[in-house]
Amino acid sequence: MDWFTDPDYWLGRMLFQRGLAVLYCVAFISSALQFRGLIGERGLLPVPRFTAQVPFRRAPSIFQLHYSDRFFAAMAWTGAAGSAAVAAGAADRVPLWAAMVMWALLWVLYLSIVNVGQTWYGFMWESLLLEAGFLAIFLGNDDVAPPVLVRWLLIWLLFRLEFGAGLIKLRGDSCWRDLTCLYYHHETQPLPGPLSWFFHHLPRPVHRVEAAANHVAQLLVPFALFAPQPASSIAAGLVIITQLWLVASGNFAWLNWLTIVLALSAIGGSQVTDALGLAPAPRFAAAPVWFEGLVLAVTALVGVLSYWPVRNLLSRRQVMNASFTPLHLVNTYGAFGSVGRTRYELIVEGTDEPEITEETVWKEYVFKGKPGGMRRLPPQVAPYHLRLDWLMWFAALSPVYAAGWLLALLLGLLENNPAVLSLLRRNPFPTSPPAFVRICRYEYRFTSWSELRATGAWWSRTFLGEYVPAVAKREQVSSA
Repeated sequence: MDWFTDPDYWLGRMLFQRGLAVLYCVAFISSALQFRGLIGERGLLPVPRFTAQVPFRRAPSIFQLHYSDRFFAAMAWTGAAGSAAVAAGAADRVPLWAAMVMWALLWVLYLSIVNVGQTWYGFMWESLLLEAGFLAIFLGNDDVAPPVLVRWLLIWLLFRLEFGAGLIKLRGDSCWRDLTCLYYHHETQPLPGPLSWFFHHLPRPVHRVEAAANHVAQLLVPFALFAPQPASSIAAGLVIITQLWLVASGNFAWLNWLTIVLALSAIGGSQVTDALGLAPAPRFAAAPVWFEGLVLAVTALVGVLSYWPVRNLLSRRQVMNASFTPLHLVNTYGAFGSVGRTRYELIVEGTDEPEITEETVWKEYVFKGKPGGMRRLPPQVAPYHLRLDWLMWFAALSPVYAAGWLLALLLGLLENNPAVLSLLRRNPFPTSPPAFVRICRYEYRFTSWSELRATGAWWSRTFLGEYVPAVAKREQVSSA
């Protein structure tokens, strides 16, 4: 089938595949370094407890068949090593079928992690990585030219990602319609970055331009991705520019980087390679019949499964970040349909004093990424993902988001559980566990320029009250 492949898209395929493999590697490393405290045998939401309650058909995973912390670590580091090899070009140095097996292995391993990760893996970028990773299996390697159908499936994914995010904003918070959301977003976003303070203090007219540009980038530009070249590549370039702005202004794990990688897949065509001064497309062998059959079958599958995301996009009750199958194949996406006007933070404290009095000295536990100390500049974390820090932001909004794990966190701190403590930046009780722990709720705001010069503090905070009062014993934590 002459129409089946298009050699002129070799550049977009190469950039997409290498970038996706790097992000796979980041995701596997993030899991390997955090799983013991989050879902390990002594973690906050242990995998064995989850698999005892949820059947394989609802959460397909190799960890349904066997779980131990050592086995999970082996699988996560295998995924990291495999994705690093693919990023280095290993999949282009083996036969086509072997390259597909390499990509399929990464997808199966990460799917297995996500499906037992529970609330820690409920973020949109997990499903997005899996959906993009599944399509990568069928994109081929240097043995064959890029399949046209898979390229269109990647563009369809990028379109749903961007257009869905734009619609949820337009239908959601009124501040997106009056262009005022960016008055608050840089300050109230889950994990601010080192430049977020400066973005927050941009003039308000600039914030309005930010919001308007977001609407253009997410509601209009995605349609141009389906246009002939070079218009499609120009649209992809605009997506990349807006995503780099988001990379600079906050920490959103690998969401923005994966969006950039998807946009890179749309770059190609002889006009683009000529404009960039690149060599013409290399010579490829004809695609095997079995490969053509697989690509056609996958295209038909995605077409059928797209019914639910399309229905969601057209619905006035659009939902964000829903997976319609346990394989996370064709999902719906969206972000920040509402924007908080006030930032709330939960500060976890402990004391080694045997009794609580008005003079009790409380020591603060320091998290790796989320705001705590006033003088600490928010760190650059992304594309790495600090799952506990993100969930602490949600828990500050409502106790509903803390159900099932927050009290387990307190118990882990009372026991100086090494797995739980590994999730933190600093434990104020390194030699012996505290006698009591508590959680206080604060309102945080960025300081002004004058306050920063006078105090060196990036944040100012106001005490709002105790979120969880002082607790000590297991039975007290369980009933708190």
